Amino acid sequence: MNHKPKLWTKDFLMVSTSNFLLFISFYMLMVTLAIYSIKEFHASQSEAGFASSIFVLGAVIVRPIAGKVIETVGKKNLLLLGLVLFLIMMLLYFLVNSLPLLLLIRFIHGFAFGISTTATGTIAANIIPAVRRGEGMGYFATSMNLAMAIGPFLGLVISQKFDDFMIFVATTTFSVIALVSTIFLHVPKEEKATRNIQMKSGLRFSDFFEKSTFPLAILVAICGFVYSSILSFLTAYAIEIDLVDAASFFFVMYAFFLLLSRPVTGRLFDVKGENAVIYPSLVLFGIGLIILSQAHHGISLLIAGAVIGIGFGTFQSSAQTVAINEAASHRMGLATSTFFVFYDFGIGVGPFLLGFILPLTGFRELYVGMAVIVFIGILIYYVVHGKKAAVRQREKVA
Repeated sequence: MNHKPKLWTKDFLMVSTSNFLLFISFYMLMVTLAIYSIKEFHASQSEAGFASSIFVLGAVIVRPIAGKVIETVGKKNLLLLGLVLFLIMMLLYFLVNSLPLLLLIRFIHGFAFGISTTATGTIAANIIPAVRRGEGMGYFATSMNLAMAIGPFLGLVISQKFDDFMIFVATTTFSVIALVSTIFLHVPKEEKATRNIQMKSGLRFSDFFEKSTFPLAILVAICGFVYSSILSFLTAYAIEIDLVDAASFFFVMYAFFLLLSRPVTGRLFDVKGENAVIYPSLVLFGIGLIILSQAHHGISLLIAGAVIGIGFGTFQSSAQTVAINEAASHRMGLATSTFFVFYDFGIGVGPFLLGFILPLTGFRELYVGMAVIVFIGILIYYVVHGKKAAVRQREKVA
């Protein structure tokens, strides 16, 4: 009888928990920091926005370095370093007394987040059995998706019901739990030969970025850019169309339906190959954006959340799995960091560029335009990876 290797191990649960707590802290602070900096330090709107986005900048800058050193320093050691720095930065929020100091802490905090999440993604890929990587990385990515739904909701509830410092109490508590769970994490040791390959490297471009990830990462950046239009402007759009109550449940629907689809999409990826999952997920993402652009009732906004959740959420985890599978085993860390550099860039630059486009188009036209970009993305996927993946799948079946 053919037994599948075990996926839900103690170590997989621990690294997923750490990742979830990192991302929930990230999203809680992302939605509350701008308001906090305006209230506490009389920051302008642009300064308040910068207080949120400088965190992402710190993460983008450090990821290639984290990807390079992860094999020589050790995956668990790098994660512990990132989490200790993350916790120190969380504690420093309690002492902030000026806007420049807040910006400095946010920037270094972004460093810690970039280091930690590069390590968690690489460790997860290492722990998951290769034959179940599509399914496993799908579940691992759900820790991010759940945080995306729970983090903003929790952050806004705490900021409305309690003093501002309670946000920092909650996120500091999450940081401590993430650090403690990592101490007991067992990561498989790398082969000696693997470490030597990494140590012989000079300071070349390929030491900081994984070239095999580039083609797909371009599409990931484009989809991240599109998704940022939802993250940044959904609340303003909901106010304009008078669907604020429904909008507060948008990300809950996103996470719920994504979670519901995971067992199917993960297994489909492992059995039928990435094309069987990525093409439909991009189509659903585009359809979800069209539904969003035409929303006139709460139910249509919630349906859009569900469809976009299955579409974009599945695409993101599947693309990350492909990036890891395409790289050599000793370059999984670099593949993970390269993937997230492009993803973070798309998410980070989106609000800035779309802020110029929005006054010219309005919200409904903006989301139609975003859907068109996603449909063009299907063609881009075919060119950069889909065609090659189809040939491989045919050879595998034959």
